[in-house]
Amino acid sequence: MTPMHSLDIQPPALVSSPRGLYALEVTAKTVARIAESKAEIPPGTPINIAFLGSENHAQRIHAARIVRQYGFEPVPIISARRLLSERELDNFLGYLIGEVAPTRFMLVGGDPMTPAGPYVNSLGLLESGILQRHAIRHVGIVAHPEGHPKIDADTLWRALRWKLAFLKEAGCSVEITTQFGLDADAIVRWITRLRGEEISTPVRIGIPGPTDAGRLLRYAEQFGVIRSDGLLRKYGLSLTNLLQRVTSDRFVERLALGLNGRDFGTLLYHLYPFGGIADGVRWMGRFLRDQNLVAVPHSYIK
Repeated sequence: MTPMHSLDIQPPALVSSPRGLYALEVTAKTVARIAESKAEIPPGTPINIAFLGSENHAQRIHAARIVRQYGFEPVPIISARRLLSERELDNFLGYLIGEVAPTRFMLVGGDPMTPAGPYVNSLGLLESGILQRHAIRHVGIVAHPEGHPKIDADTLWRALRWKLAFLKEAGCSVEITTQFGLDADAIVRWITRLRGEEISTPVRIGIPGPTDAGRLLRYAEQFGVIRSDGLLRKYGLSLTNLLQRVTSDRFVERLALGLNGRDFGTLLYHLYPFGGIADGVRWMGRFLRDQNLVAVPHSYIK
């Protein structure tokens, strides 16, 4: 496999910005593990706080508090279909904002097939007046470049355009974070279409951190990431050895080749640390060093 540093790819230009080169994601149960890697994570890095059904609001607020105490930016994920009521939503956000004062939030539909309360998806959250009631000025939304197992492509694109228009009208800044991918070519095609539709919103490309093949494939199945035998071979995965340790080296090489020399505007990264925060952060640091992108930790990649 060709080492990343030997690829003939020009480092992207850096522009001053409050957003870090990459974001990552933790749960209330894994947030304490940031301690062992905090020296390797650029100060101010956005760290998303997952909204799992097995965790409660007090745990989520505690996780956000720890992220802030370590010098990073907590980004609470709000899962529409897990919320029981508007009152629950407002109470949670009221305590969260009072305790931690997050500057940004990510709104998602969530995993449950049946909504627990009044919100069917993130569109419903936006229409509920959440932005106005809680003075939210920056919102993250998600995208699925490789498709979604339960939503057709046309519906995904319509929802994306609707949310961007709604948030623009509301005066919010926006970032799009993609689901983690296995097919770099599909992501390049999706970004090409996005920019072709004159949507210049910053995009964080989801990248899985180092993990074993079996775990990665389980997450791919859980999140509806498209997989095929040919794609798995391209990624360096083997169904005959699910304990093998795999990294995203081949994925990011292919991604870089597809993006190189093309004006795609602001592109950043989002690390999904499936194999652990320490391994993920270490791998991401190596990747950024190979691309000469570590000199300015709070930057856009243009």
